[in-house]
Amino acid sequence: MSEVLTFGCRLNAAESAAIDALMAGVDDTVIVNTCAVTAEAERQARQAIRRARRARPDARIIVTGCAAQIDPQRFAAMPEVDRVVGNLQKFLVASYAPDGDRVQVADIMAAREILEPPLPTESRERAFVQVQQGCDHRCTFCVIPFGRGNSRSVPAGDVVAQVRALVAAGAVEIVLTGVDLTAYGADLPGRPPSAPWCAGFCAWSPSCRACACRRSTRSRSTTRCGARWPRSRA
Repeated sequence: MSEVLTFGCRLNAAESAAIDALMAGVDDTVIVNTCAVTAEAERQARQAIRRARRARPDARIIVTGCAAQIDPQRFAAMPEVDRVVGNLQKFLVASYAPDGDRVQVADIMAAREILEPPLPTESRERAFVQVQQGCDHRCTFCVIPFGRGNSRSVPAGDVVAQVRALVAAGAVEIVLTGVDLTAYGADLPGRPPSAPWCAGFCAWSPSCRACACRRSTRSRSTTRCGARWPRSRA
């Protein structure tokens, strides 16, 4: 069976759930979804890679995520690693095929759209929906734009479709996530304002009874929609 090891933010957690769905039915593979926010996060990822190789000597180990995007050769140099996959390739089935280049990392700054991730296969009460990706800021201390690229927004209609699909699958709480949620909509036609979009997404979902959106106090990159959907779908 496949296994996904996740480091970092809630966006990474959401993407790991999507990768897990993508890898359904794939045997003996470990995917390490890395973080590059701190040197400690990268150290922990390398440690997990070595531990995974010891625990599963015959498994394929594939490394992806921000640290892999920023410094793919460092992970490719590890003898435990079979493949390094960039953030633009992480939702492509071909990236995990047995054959192919050992390093598959494209220019993240050239990205103009967000590749829609597959929906998780497991039904969960809390589900994550990515609405934004990347960052246009260039803070001296931050490497995240080089791992995520420039800011891109998911069109509202696509977000609503994902929310409805997750609700139909049993989700009762939706967490909207991204790298810089305050930048949502700046690249979309008409430049929709970012402030009311959380309530708007809920209003567009006919299954939503109530909405109490708030910014997470633990992360700039997540806004939680506290809406509770009825369990009955009659």
